[in-house]
Parts: sequence; structure tokens; C-alpha cells
Amino acid sequence: MAYKTILTVITDSALEDSALEGAIGIAQLQDAHLEILALGVDHSTPGYYYAGTNALIEQATLERAREDADRIETAVRAHMANRDCRWATDSALAQIGTIQNLVGNRARFSDLVVLPKPYGEEKSVAEEAVLEAALFAGNVPVLVLPHGVEPRKPSKVVVAWNQSAEALDAVRAALPMLQQAAMTNIVIIDPPRHGPDRSDPGGMLSQMLSRHGVRAEISVIAATMPRTADVLARHCADQQADLLVMGAYGHSRFREAIMGGATRDMLEAAKVPVLMSH
Repeated sequence: MAYKTILTVITDSALEDSALEGAIGIAQLQDAHLEILALGVDHSTPGYYYAGTNALIEQATLERAREDADRIETAVRAHMANRDCRWATDSALAQIGTIQNLVGNRARFSDLVVLPKPYGEEKSVAEEAVLEAALFAGNVPVLVLPHGVEPRKPSKVVVAWNQSAEALDAVRAALPMLQQAAMTNIVIIDPPRHGPDRSDPGGMLSQMLSRHGVRAEISVIAATMPRTADVLARHCADQQADLLVMGAYGHSRFREAIMGGATRDMLEAAKVPVLMSH
């Protein structure tokens, strides 16, 4: 398996806040084609206007979204001029409620989607919607890049392993990067005493990876902090990892949005790129 088509979605003409540079770097490292979607987003919510004015206001907000998409595409074309990368760009517009279908349809024909962190100051709800659209409607792995982190050929990768289907999907999706890495560390936090691999935590995964030419080691650690994301972040720092691979949204998105969860917590705190799959 190799990444041959990589997609990134940009919702703001201030390209420095996007993952464009990171997507270019990944495409160059993987010798892949880069698809860039310039997305203008209408943030208005239909139904909040006085009767008789809805159509006019909705048309005006859609026109602004189209103008935003055109500005983003123009900025992308200028940025990509003379770049050593195979690429193409397209523009589209959507309301918040239609991002799921639009981005999902584009993403499902890609091998990997590269996006910026969706949470934090000055982040919009559109960026969170784009991430979830790629994961759930596109059913494609997503590489989330913290701001200012430049992608490079991975040296040390940490795989967060909990025997879930989501975690295994993420491992399979990450194979091209794991095969390039000097070492992959499989980390297991407080493995269940009665789990199927209780006598050899992570052993079957390590064996599978070794048959793909991945050099793997296993770390079994205790949950010494209240949040799993904090334990993972500290372990990544201890390992000097430059990539974290993990399953996404083991619980429902609604539960994670209201009560928190490892996926959302990790994306908020991530200091290294995170490759996730659902």
C-alpha cells in the first residue's frame, strides 16, 4: 500500500493557518498527487431571519461563501506556482450542515486527508466539521498537523493500541509511514487483565507489523494521569516521537463533544502529527 492521492481542505485564504505546506511535504515524501479543495463556508443558520427575508439573506451569504472560495483558490494557485509537486485545485461552497456530504464525497477517493488541528483559539466550527466529514462520511484516514510542525520522514512512531477496530484501521492506514520509520513503539495503557492477548499484550500486532517490514517494540504503561490523552502526550515526548497513530472516536462524537474523550483531548493537546482512522 502507498499513498497515491492526498487531499487537503482549506477554509480560509490565510493559508498559513491551513495544512497546505504540510500536505505538500507529505505528497513529496510519498510521491503522491495532491488535491486541494478551496471551500467557502456559509456560517449562517437558516431559520433565524424574519419571514419574507430568508431567501434574500441566504442568497447574500451564499454569494459571500462563493467569493471566499474564489479567494482561497486564487491564493492556493499563487502559492503552488512552481512547486515541485503534482497537484490540482478546485473550489466549492457549503453551509455547515452540508459539509459532511460535500467533503465526504471528495475524501473517499483519497488515500489520506491532511488537515490542521480543528480545536483551539480562532478555530471555526467548519474545521471540526471538515475533519469529521473526512473520517465518517469519507471513511478515510486523516493526518492532523499541529500549527508550525513540518512533516518529515518519520523516525520514531508511537502507536496507541487498545485492541479496538478503530486502532487497527489506523495502523493499517499508517503502514506506508511505519515502513519508513526507524522504529515503531506500540504503547498499551493499562491492558485489561482478561483481554484476548493478556499474556502477550501487543504481541499479535507486533508480529503483523514485522511481516510488513516494520521494526516494532512494545511498551506497557500505567495510566498515571486522569486523561488518556495526557498519558499518550507524555509518552510521545519521552519517546521523542514524530508521529502518533491512533483510532478515532471510540465513543460517539456527541459524547466526546459534551463529556470529552481521548480523540478530542489528544487533538487539542497534540504537539506531534496525529494519524487517525475510524
